[in-house]
Order: sequence, then C-alpha cells, then structure tokens
Amino acid sequence: MNAMFRVLLEMDVAPIHAAEFEAAWSAVAGVVAANPANRGQALMRSCDLPNVYHVLSDWTDEAAFRSFERSPEHAANRARLAPYRTGVAMTTMHVVAELLERSA
Repeated sequence: MNAMFRVLLEMDVAPIHAAEFEAAWSAVAGVVAANPANRGQALMRSCDLPNVYHVLSDWTDEAAFRSFERSPEHAANRARLAPYRTGVAMTTMHVVAELLERSA
C-alpha cells in the first residue's frame, strides 16, 4: 500500500524559549519542504498547554519518510531544535480517509 503517511510530533518547549524555537522551526521547515516526498507541514501551539507544540507533516508514503528520518538533513534538523525542547514524542500513521475543504 502506498497511502499518504502522516507524522505528529509533540514537543515541550519552555515558554521563555518559544520565540527562538519558532524561528528555528521555520528554518528547519524549509529543509523538510525541499524533500520531494514531503506534502506539507504545520507548526501548532496548544491552547491549553502553552509549553506544548505540535508539528504535523504529511509524506507521500512511509518508506519516503523513513528514508528522510535516517538522513543527515534530519539529524541536523533535530540538532537545531534540541536546545529548545525538553521533551518530544512522535506518532506515525497511515491516512485512511480525509475530507478536504470544498471551495465556495
């Protein structure tokens, strides 16, 4: 099966480092977006827990994501974000169905 693959990261970031983390993520996001298998990504901050960020990224398939995950580019991305994170968890999933917004 070659269905779209979605990755959800949850990261704890001390509020004092929020601006620095967001700037670092913006730089890292450009590297991820340059990968032809990446279909998009978003950085989100929790409304209930201001120190929790989520990154959602979509990939053409799991094999392509896993290849990127083992790449030197990904290692550099992790290193760039590491000073601002106090914890991180990753959830991976295959997209089974998706409803897209309709044009008006």
